[in-house]
Amino acid sequence: MTTHTRGGVRLRGVSKTYGDGAATVHALREVDLDIRAGEFVAILGPSGSGKTTLLNVIGGIESADCGTIVVAEQDISGNQPRDLGSFRRLHVGFVFQFFNLISTLTAYENIQLVMELTGRGDSRRVPDLLAAVGLSDRATHFPAQLSGGEQQRVSIARALATDPDLLLADEPAGALDVATGRRVLKLLQQTSRASGCGVIMVTHNEAAAEVADCVMRMRDGAIVSADRNTSPADAATIRW
Repeated sequence: MTTHTRGGVRLRGVSKTYGDGAATVHALREVDLDIRAGEFVAILGPSGSGKTTLLNVIGGIESADCGTIVVAEQDISGNQPRDLGSFRRLHVGFVFQFFNLISTLTAYENIQLVMELTGRGDSRRVPDLLAAVGLSDRATHFPAQLSGGEQQRVSIARALATDPDLLLADEPAGALDVATGRRVLKLLQQTSRASGCGVIMVTHNEAAAEVADCVMRMRDGAIVSADRNTSPADAATIRW
């Protein structure tokens, strides 16, 4: 993995609404946000607080209604869908709660495919990526032959395959048992420290957030607090 520090995020006055009239939902309300390059950040908040929408806006999956969005030194404010797609391919990796692996491809092929689709990354790195997530012996296994934790680790390796500046993880341990969740959180922690890739993790779990360098809390579409963690917890020891 490349060892440099990257992936900073700066938002100013970012808002996002869905629907109109009486059905209007204010998902984000004039959000201001600063995340240092290479930092591991946890975003906490109850369901409906705007966490996933914020992640989608930072990752270029959705456009904001207004405001300034700068990610990895790229201003994506007001970009068209085609430009946002290019931004995602070049700068962002995604890890979702339910893995989204292609069932007809092996672990190796799921990782290799993202390199082929984006034109980024070197397929010769696939064995190294599998080794990094502890799955060298599962390269030829299909998703149905893997446990939930193993599938999540494949999805993390896949997200890192294009050497992104920023890794976005939406409830990455939410569907896992405690022991496997700890292992996935440890992997995200190590990814941030070893590769210099910024990591932003959305979670509702207070204990999971303890592994991050910074913990931000959301309520009603706004960030209500941001606290630096001078001594992040070891993921292997957290309780939840």
